[in-house]
Amino acid sequence: MTGSGKVLINLATGMEDGERVLVAFLVATAAQQQGKEVVVWATKDAVRLGLPGGLQGVVCNGCPPLERLWEQFTEAGGELWLCPICLASRDLGEAEKVASTQVAGATQMWEWAGNDATVFSY
Repeated sequence: MTGSGKVLINLATGMEDGERVLVAFLVATAAQQQGKEVVVWATKDAVRLGLPGGLQGVVCNGCPPLERLWEQFTEAGGELWLCPICLASRDLGEAEKVASTQVAGATQMWEWAGNDATVFSY
């Protein structure tokens, strides 16, 4: 595989579809285990995942807890980027954010991704 070793995951769904969140973080942690640099860019209601208590629980029978996936993701250097427009439209722009998150718009996301990142969308 050619490429930069970067993986960008656009997550547009929050806990209203917890299994989609789970799959996104399973893909993220699997990519990290392959030595990839991973960013999850949260848009729409997924921005709530970057707030305290936003990413937690077991979302399906036999699935790992989201807290464990988040811990693995962040310990391996993963970051959750939150769309500023999506935060503002939900009156969350000034809300407290958890560690390993930052507010990042589309321009910053594409500057990071460059021309050869692998992109997933959930």
